[in-house]
Amino acid sequence: MPVLIVIPARYASTRYPGKPLVALSGATGESRTLIERSWRAAMSVSGIDRVVVATDDDRIRETAEGFGAEVVMTSSDCRNGTERCAEAHDRLGGGYDIVVNLQGDAPLTPHWFIEDLVAGLRCAPDAGVATPVLRCDGAALNGFLNDRRHGRVGGTTAVFAADRTALYFSKEVIPFTSRRYADDEPTPVFHHVGVYAYRPDALAAYPGWPIGPLEELEGLEQLRFMENGRKVLCVEVEARGRQFWELNNPEDVARIEAMMAGMGLE
Repeated sequence: MPVLIVIPARYASTRYPGKPLVALSGATGESRTLIERSWRAAMSVSGIDRVVVATDDDRIRETAEGFGAEVVMTSSDCRNGTERCAEAHDRLGGGYDIVVNLQGDAPLTPHWFIEDLVAGLRCAPDAGVATPVLRCDGAALNGFLNDRRHGRVGGTTAVFAADRTALYFSKEVIPFTSRRYADDEPTPVFHHVGVYAYRPDALAAYPGWPIGPLEELEGLEQLRFMENGRKVLCVEVEARGRQFWELNNPEDVARIEAMMAGMGLE
């Protein structure tokens, strides 16, 4: 079952223009762009047949080709990463059984998150899409709540049924809990990791659906699948001592650099 990883990247981000080209310094002080770090994360995943960067911007293309990435140019009309992945898969001629969307703002994504995600989708033939979720400890939950108190859009949270079918995703912290948790204590809140694995038929159908009210309100692309009756599987992954965060806002640069330094990542 051939697997393709697509890293969608656009320059004109609403919250953070030019984000893929932002420089991040690791534990050794070496500076690499966000898009290069995301590509390196993708290249570390086992069982993958091809990795491409999908963009509509020549600055990103030139940067990506400069560090050795294969680039697929896509339309500027793509409204989100899933639409860009669908176009990239089509431009490559299809032929992949699973297409992984590793968003270009998640350089701390461990390889086993994606390996477990692909394995989870393979074991769930009735699911068109799968995405990882990570149980928050008290420290992570308090970080989410602190972001919301200060008006920052932090990570996304997920709730799902007993069979791991997603019930909802939100940029608010769900489910609500009034209890206080110790930093190392597991909580009932799950951090949605912004990676997706699609079956080709679900991915191809996606761009033809209109943006629904929930996707519009939350700004979360995966809700379009749910609003159109497609099952989204949540695959629980383990941190194994690794910290994880996406680069959503300019303030996240320092946070991610501190995490890389703390984990000894170059």
